[in-house]
Amino acid sequence: MTGAAPTAAADGAGAGQQPAPALHRALRGYLDHLTVERGLATNTLASYRRDLDRYLTSLAAAGVTDLAAVSAGEIERHLARLRAGDDGHPPLAVSSAARAASAVRGLHRFALREGLAAADPSRDVRPPTPPRQLPRALPVDDVVRLLETAGPVDAAGAAAPLALRDRALLEFLYGTGARISEAVGIAVDDVDLTDGVALLRGKGGRSRLVPIGGYALRALAAYLVRARPGLAAAGRGTPTVFLNSRGGPLTRQGAWTILRRAAQRAGLPVDGPQAVSPHTLRHSYATHLLDGGADVRVVQELLGHASVTTTQVYTLVTVDRLREVYATAHPRARG
Repeated sequence: MTGAAPTAAADGAGAGQQPAPALHRALRGYLDHLTVERGLATNTLASYRRDLDRYLTSLAAAGVTDLAAVSAGEIERHLARLRAGDDGHPPLAVSSAARAASAVRGLHRFALREGLAAADPSRDVRPPTPPRQLPRALPVDDVVRLLETAGPVDAAGAAAPLALRDRALLEFLYGTGARISEAVGIAVDDVDLTDGVALLRGKGGRSRLVPIGGYALRALAAYLVRARPGLAAAGRGTPTVFLNSRGGPLTRQGAWTILRRAAQRAGLPVDGPQAVSPHTLRHSYATHLLDGGADVRVVQELLGHASVTTTQVYTLVTVDRLREVYATAHPRARG
């Protein structure tokens, strides 16, 4: 990046100036392309739309009415404003600014391919590089304690329907590596208790068949037989596996609450950077598989990652653990 300072006209996002119709048409075409041809998830599309709406407003403030007239310097100034913030927006973190830069670059590549512009001015613009953060994985003992505190039994030793659901949900998350959206969206017909497999519908419309671990399988069977029919009777016949107390589909927020309660009972952090989240169980699933000797490409398939490079970040976690063991156990590890 050239580091050019934001222009005065563009500071404050150009209040009162609306992007030109040509810019709006280009944005609509690009979002349609992402939806139909790329199959991006709804949440990802919403993020891209927010980022690009702000970009078009920035172009309007600079007097740009067509993508063909955009220069590399204008893109760099927009990205600099994102990092600096303005009266209407706080400064973006590096990771958020990198996502916004990716959206802008994608829009300009699309414009070039569709003949809306003769060149791609974003080609040589380097987006900010977010710091690489290793996934947080719980030790196996912490995972076991978390799962055992989910779905507590009553004084007579019986578990209530919601307790059976909570245990089944958390066992399922850790036993399959499912994303929280995949877990709350799974239908009864997507689960095969006989063969011990589940069909998960992931990002971009991609589906994958994953095995269900023995503990998760037993917890799921107990919930489906002893609890779900009663919960479903209060609702309208939704096909999803995990239901709320009113018989409707369990939401992502509801699943977060279940995990948070279990983590509190297990004495695990629920606030701050070390807080346990549904993704913590997914990270733990992947890390424990690799610790156990699983091939990284098998783990890639199980997680539903489009690229193995996404999965390889987990190998860094296991290497760190190997270093710790070596440092404490090898007689010549410390000079």
